[in-house]
Amino acid sequence: MYFSVYVKALEQRRNITILHGTENDWEDAMAMVWRVFKKTDARDYSVEGCESFLRFISDNMLKRMFILGRYRMYVAKDAGQIVGVITLREHNHISLLFVDEKYQHTGIGRALIGCVMDYVCDRKVLPLDNEEDKILDVLYEKEPGDFCTVNSAPYAWEFYKKLGFEQIADAFEREGIISVPMRLSASH
Repeated sequence: MYFSVYVKALEQRRNITILHGTENDWEDAMAMVWRVFKKTDARDYSVEGCESFLRFISDNMLKRMFILGRYRMYVAKDAGQIVGVITLREHNHISLLFVDEKYQHTGIGRALIGCVMDYVCDRKVLPLDNEEDKILDVLYEKEPGDFCTVNSAPYAWEFYKKLGFEQIADAFEREGIISVPMRLSASH
């Protein structure tokens, strides 16, 4: 429960709230992701990689999966403004993790990963907001797990490593996107 305690401490210290993302958050969240990607990750990618990433976050199918509960999103907000985003697919794979440049190195990324690990391990720090979310968890047979994975961008590799993620395979490139497969066990 280390992550749960850390999330609460972060919320009190910075007045940041971490919530389940809603459909109303989607556009602002993806705009923040793109803005941060261009300033941080883009330098490690070719034009093809940057275009692939933009296509991914702009894909209507991804948004539909989110609306249907197949793609979970948590957002960190400061005074109602989204300053951090983490998304989860397949119940235990981090798909996106971005923190606004002004808020980096404040613990928001760590807290967002804590929320995901609590969800993955079925230690729900954040109550599900409504009956629909509860039904979707049952409908898609979410089962507690004991690990989380991520295909880290080169820019984020050190961050994940500091949190206890271990590299589990060699880096690979697909459609211009460089990824390093990593895994975090709940026992860490």
